[in-house]
Amino acid sequence: MLAYTLTRLVYLALVLAVMSVLVFLVTQAMPGDVASMIAGQFASKEVVDAIAVKLGLDQPLIVQYGHWAAGILRGDLGRSLVLEQPIAPILMEALARSLVLAVVALAVVAVVGIALGVLAAVRRGKLADQLVSGVSYLGIAVPDFFWAIVLVLVFGSYMKLLPTGGYAPITDGFLPWASHLVLPVVTLVLMLLARIARLTRSSMIDVLQTNYVKFARAKGMPESVVILRHALKNALLPTITVLAIDFGLILGGVVVIETIFSYPGMGRLLLFAIQRHDLPLIQATILIVSAAYCLANLTADLLYAFVNPKIRHGMRAS
Repeated sequence: MLAYTLTRLVYLALVLAVMSVLVFLVTQAMPGDVASMIAGQFASKEVVDAIAVKLGLDQPLIVQYGHWAAGILRGDLGRSLVLEQPIAPILMEALARSLVLAVVALAVVAVVGIALGVLAAVRRGKLADQLVSGVSYLGIAVPDFFWAIVLVLVFGSYMKLLPTGGYAPITDGFLPWASHLVLPVVTLVLMLLARIARLTRSSMIDVLQTNYVKFARAKGMPESVVILRHALKNALLPTITVLAIDFGLILGGVVVIETIFSYPGMGRLLLFAIQRHDLPLIQATILIVSAAYCLANLTADLLYAFVNPKIRHGMRAS
């Protein structure tokens, strides 16, 4: 297990190295000149050239990448051109907020989605299965921004029960902090719940038809033991993968949700950087999001080994 983990960490480092090159090249190919944007529309060529020299933009791309990559390895993510502040504190603050959103939403999705999927599989073809399937199809068909708008209108504008946007630090009190999380978390849950429930249902149906489950039932084991101890652990393998991918999606991919609710997370920060052509901030944000995806996939692989003993035995054999 230790050798497998170390091998995956080496692969992770290689993937991030390749990703850093791609991120740097893609952002450099974006339209617009950074020095001109900083200098202003009416700045002279001499002023623009002076800014380019100051920022190192006049150097070859390989030299610029070398300076940027060396800074990343030292923990220096650079300096925002627009905010004129070090990027690391800005990113860490946005990342912490997105982590709270991701952890709370995924915890709810995992518990409720897996429970609904197991219920639908056990009651296959009955009313409970039909209700779960119907709600799942509805959740998959309706786009996430629609749920966000409906929640804002119902609970924010009409009923005035919850704030429709913004963020309150936990130092302001638990209730203000939690109240600002409710609507974005519920939106994410509605967006992700259907897929987890459907996936768990499909996996459980396949596992319940295997010989070892039939043998466990033939031995007279209680149905709850058969489902929870023998079937569920193996049925969770594909669900773990999807949950891990969803974790990375929440951290960097829900720009629309964070924009609607004015939630200052990684997605909204990336949108802010792109709109203002802040290349160092764009590069650092995308790299952190990429690292989050890679770490989420690594976590999923390690959880496989914990859930399924066959995978552990295969690691020892290899």
